[in-house]
Amino acid sequence: MTIGSNFNYPADIASQSPRKKRSADNKWQATFPGPPDLCFDYRTLVEQENGVAQATDTHHKICIIGAGITGLTTARELHRCGFKNITLIEKSQRIGGRHLTAFGKNNTRTYGRPPFEMGAMRMPFFNTSAEHPKEGRSLMAYYADAFELVHSDFPNPGSPTVRSTGIYLREGSVEGNDEPTLLVWKNTDGKTPPPGTALSTVFAKWKIFAERMTLKVSEHYGAERWDDMWAAIVKKYEGISFRDLVKMPAIDTWTHDDPGNFGGMGMNAQESAIFYAIGIGDGSWGAFYDVCSLYPLRTAIFGFSSHLQLIHGRVNEDGTPKDSPYLNALETLDSRGLPFSKPSYIGLGSLAESLLFIKPDETRQSLYEHLVGHRHGLLTSRSVTKLKKLNSGKIRVYYDWNSADPEGAKKEFIDADSVVMTLPSWLIETQISLENFDQKMLPFEIVSAYKTAHWETSCKVYAPLKKSFLSHNTTIPQTIVTDSLIHDVYTYRYNNNHTYDCILLSYTWEDDATKLVFFSDEELVEKCIDELDRILLKSTNINQKISPYIAREQAVVQRWMNDKNSLGCAKLYRAGTYYDAVSLMKYNRDYSHASGLYLCGESFSVDAGWTEPCFRGAIDTVINICAKTQASFNGGFTLRDYPEYRVER
Repeated sequence: MTIGSNFNYPADIASQSPRKKRSADNKWQATFPGPPDLCFDYRTLVEQENGVAQATDTHHKICIIGAGITGLTTARELHRCGFKNITLIEKSQRIGGRHLTAFGKNNTRTYGRPPFEMGAMRMPFFNTSAEHPKEGRSLMAYYADAFELVHSDFPNPGSPTVRSTGIYLREGSVEGNDEPTLLVWKNTDGKTPPPGTALSTVFAKWKIFAERMTLKVSEHYGAERWDDMWAAIVKKYEGISFRDLVKMPAIDTWTHDDPGNFGGMGMNAQESAIFYAIGIGDGSWGAFYDVCSLYPLRTAIFGFSSHLQLIHGRVNEDGTPKDSPYLNALETLDSRGLPFSKPSYIGLGSLAESLLFIKPDETRQSLYEHLVGHRHGLLTSRSVTKLKKLNSGKIRVYYDWNSADPEGAKKEFIDADSVVMTLPSWLIETQISLENFDQKMLPFEIVSAYKTAHWETSCKVYAPLKKSFLSHNTTIPQTIVTDSLIHDVYTYRYNNNHTYDCILLSYTWEDDATKLVFFSDEELVEKCIDELDRILLKSTNINQKISPYIAREQAVVQRWMNDKNSLGCAKLYRAGTYYDAVSLMKYNRDYSHASGLYLCGESFSVDAGWTEPCFRGAIDTVINICAKTQASFNGGFTLRDYPEYRVER
């Protein structure tokens, strides 16, 4: 993150909060920091022996569409509960969805080459500053611990984890310098504000706002009236864009009589323009200026941007994979013998691989072994085309078999008692038809909410970086934030044993990513390198190229809007549409018992771009399927212990 990162307010304040410990009277009560909507500790439920529940209707037929993190988690936890009749359908020839770990051009894995995280790359564990990340009360922390994933602090701009951050705005003249200058911010103690009057002023206005809100939220989170306070915050800010919040007048004090009102940041136009470029969270935030203000507030205030972690994988100290299932297999095959990407257990991709291939303690087989033991267990290269509600109450799932080979595609179907939809909602609208679901099963309002959801574009340009850059270079900052077309540049090292380090040459979102679509991948790589060289050479205090350190031939570009299996990077919501997004999270509790259809994952959440809502959506689905089938919940849990989402229009 940039100017909001040096103090880690949510995690630091949570360490000091008198409410940091869970209530002895309610072990399901969440603690701060955590997502605000459901104050519920999912980890407590999942980390029990046998997980969420013990199935009684073990042959209840469940079909899960999509083998991303959401689909894999849903399948794994249902497997732990004892459900035996599970089908997992994946359109592509790999698992993990928008968790995509690449190893260079053509994604060929070569020893010593570092992984590139082309999708999600930095994980919040929702721990306090006094806790180890894996002690955080999040599902990400639970699974990272369960799968022995190695991690380290992610090198965010402006944070103590980087040697220095370069800030280049308005062609190096943001501070009125006579000559173009790359401002260099060194914040090794975590308390040093950014350099220059203009940046420090913007920083101070953000800090005042963030500190006030975080302090009050941490005091009330999990308390008896927390739901009312969050509802008041939503009412105040759900109709306001982030752009408007930045310019909204600040207030002097917060009052109990108006608990949802924390005012704005009080920035003028010039300050807002600077804030647009350098942001609060994890690089430039200008691309999100026109989303609902609740999205950045959730990100910054509730722990999504504190102590972010880089996942190295299920690896040894030297970065080589630990002995793990199917690591040395010649290939991995689905239930029909079609090959899909075999596990490497390196990088963030190790999370999806562990969910599928690592055996839970309570089961005789891993999820993979259980699924491939059935003809309709794990189906890859299958594209679901239609869901039809039958008179029997079942749902018929139509799919094209071997969709990777259109000439050889065959049309098949299976009938299921419950169908779990984990796909990006634009894929549902454009590629899957829904038939015979009446208004009691799938109201128009729900369909409209996912059809009109906004999916953002994103573009990443990664390349190997010679190790001499981080080892010997003392002039060029480790990370760079700029209002140029490249926007955000990150360099980092996994370990000393990889031949190369990593450079994320450009990380862009929304319009900033869309404007790059014209260029081929090769052209874009060259353009990013040339632009970075131009900035560094023009900056009179740097005057040095970075290009000699970059192995451009192995650069990789990922554009999520152009990915046929995604049609976007993450789902956002505009001002005034927050309640539509929440209604999608409510769907399982309100309608799935009648429809047999479950909406699940980030596509149906309000926290786009993070992995935690994938996990939470998956466990929500497991809870509701268990309730429908009269499973026996573990640990004394009942639906009375499970809070409900509030929608107040």
